[in-house]
Amino acid sequence: MDVRTLCLGILSLGDATGYEIKKLVAEGSFSFFSEASYGSIYPALTKLTEEGLVTCQQMAQDKRPDKKVYRLTEKGEEELTAALARDPGPDKNRSEFLAALLFAEAVSPERVQDLIDDRIGHHSERISALQQLLEDDMSAAARFVIEFGIAVQKAALEFLKKNRHLLTENEPAAPEPRQNEEHGVAL
Repeated sequence: MDVRTLCLGILSLGDATGYEIKKLVAEGSFSFFSEASYGSIYPALTKLTEEGLVTCQQMAQDKRPDKKVYRLTEKGEEELTAALARDPGPDKNRSEFLAALLFAEAVSPERVQDLIDDRIGHHSERISALQQLLEDDMSAAARFVIEFGIAVQKAALEFLKKNRHLLTENEPAAPEPRQNEEHGVAL
């Protein structure tokens, strides 16, 4: 989901400051499926305000700069509805962890073990964090999304536990060199 639609969606839940939106995206329930950066949220909010999709009210604070509270407009609600009516793109599964494991032969078995142990801990922590979110009062849709996230994290955790031995107990065999048929060269 693009940052623009994400901001509109969050504001559909209630008024928020840019900081509150960033906190939801970085640490809250949105952190499990969005990577919007601090540097992308504020420009998106500025553009949404310029387009009349959100309003911005400055609120005075004692001994601090004024804070800007954003609110979704009727036009913003229509834009959000239109954006959500479009089919979402495919999920992007990018993993630095899997990229590192792809080259497991280049590091010691102990390093591979550490990588897998760390990732098992990471998945366990994410499952706990998501389960804590389920304790809050939420819509059926929010519950569905969080439970889906738990299922995905549990599947990854179980895969690592069940299959770690494939990379840690036996030294993987080097792949057979392939021949480039056209030039007869080993690849």
